[in-house]
Amino acid sequence: MFVSRSYKVWSVPLVAGVLALGGVPALAGSAGAATASPVRDDFNGDGYKDLAVAAPIATVGGKKGAGYVAVLYGGPHGLTKDRRTVISRSTSGIPGGPAAGENFGIQLSTGDLDGDGRTDLIIGQASATRNAVVVWGGKSGLSGGVSVPAAATQAGDFDGDGRQDLVLFRGGRSQVDDPIGTRATVWRGPLSRTGKPAGTKAFGATDLQYDDVLYSAAGDVNGDGRDDLALTDYVGEGASTSRFYLATSSGPSGDAFTRYEAPEGDGQVAFGDINHDGYDDVVRGATNYSTVTVALGSASGLKPKSTWRSYSQNTAGVPGGKETEDLFGAAVAAGDINGDGYDDVAVGAPGEELGYDDGAGMVTVLYGGRDGLTGKGAQGFTQDTKGVPGAVEASDNFGGSVGLLDVNRNGYADLAAAAPRENMEEGASTGEGAVWSLRGRPTGIVTDAAFTFGPRTVGAPVAHAWFGGTLS
Repeated sequence: MFVSRSYKVWSVPLVAGVLALGGVPALAGSAGAATASPVRDDFNGDGYKDLAVAAPIATVGGKKGAGYVAVLYGGPHGLTKDRRTVISRSTSGIPGGPAAGENFGIQLSTGDLDGDGRTDLIIGQASATRNAVVVWGGKSGLSGGVSVPAAATQAGDFDGDGRQDLVLFRGGRSQVDDPIGTRATVWRGPLSRTGKPAGTKAFGATDLQYDDVLYSAAGDVNGDGRDDLALTDYVGEGASTSRFYLATSSGPSGDAFTRYEAPEGDGQVAFGDINHDGYDDVVRGATNYSTVTVALGSASGLKPKSTWRSYSQNTAGVPGGKETEDLFGAAVAAGDINGDGYDDVAVGAPGEELGYDDGAGMVTVLYGGRDGLTGKGAQGFTQDTKGVPGAVEASDNFGGSVGLLDVNRNGYADLAAAAPRENMEEGASTGEGAVWSLRGRPTGIVTDAAFTFGPRTVGAPVAHAWFGGTLS
């Protein structure tokens, strides 16, 4: 089964391709102090989570659509423009040179691949013939890199040995009706800085040979110490589908994954422990239905389909009203915003109409609890929300990408929300783009310390950059 779409896939993420509005080519709060969780996504090893922001349509070195990635490092005051790194194919130490239409940064994943205690950034791209790049974390931040034979990747501990592994998706993103197709391989960690893995494993399932991998996420749904894998794939004729794979225990020489049924959807996917039972849950967006579905994890894997629950803007307590064109679920992220031990979910609806402004966009925050996700206490944010900088404009697509990362290490996940078409010139198909950082607190997301930044802020290429098209 797949979700049908009425558009062609271009060399930008699906959430862009679906936005016919502008035709882009492709919490129950805890009163006590929160305890900071183990730090991941920390590229410089200072204990603060960092945010990677891609601008995959930007012109670099005179090459349109070459793309770049900006990284803002977390600190006691959150993200600031003064602590940043901008990475492109023109950056010293990064393999290759800028290529038109490559969309460097269209897909990102993170993990400590070399085992040095600092997170590395793996930057994907859209071409079937170019390679992804591992950029190494270090005390001074990200620098240097090595090519890996893939268009997209996903890091995680898939064999349960305590070391980060890397799934390589060799393929690309089709610009026509038919997908390119994908060959998947698992590299066992650690990965040397010359790009050699400790070993390899066969992926297992063969269904990806007819798919293009668009989005991916990893998490442990059955608590066996091995990360499992969820994907969103393009399957042809303007349609996309979801995939879910459970990591196996067959040993180093066996297949890495076995495919299982999971919630259907064409949006992004995330893992989080929504009900705080020790098992990661799958959060899946479906834009054609403007819904988000949660499948809870258990010792035996995902719980039966009869227990899966879907949420929309018609769910009691959720701001707004359900409309297909809102694209509710195009972007999703999970993290504990209010420090109560339950992971919460940020949902992007980049097609949300506000007044007469089509595609202005909205981000909704849903809170986890003992019984799972709920609409109780849900929050909605737009550029008209008090304390959120900016102003609502048609086709900004606020909520086109979202993230939840504790960037100031106070134990509360902070919201990152992108409007990839912010500051779009008349007649253009995409804009400069911008990202908003809003703080998490025991009461939920607050706007009193909002920070907004874009390509001008970080000193990177501006025109039609689609800054914030991908967040990690």
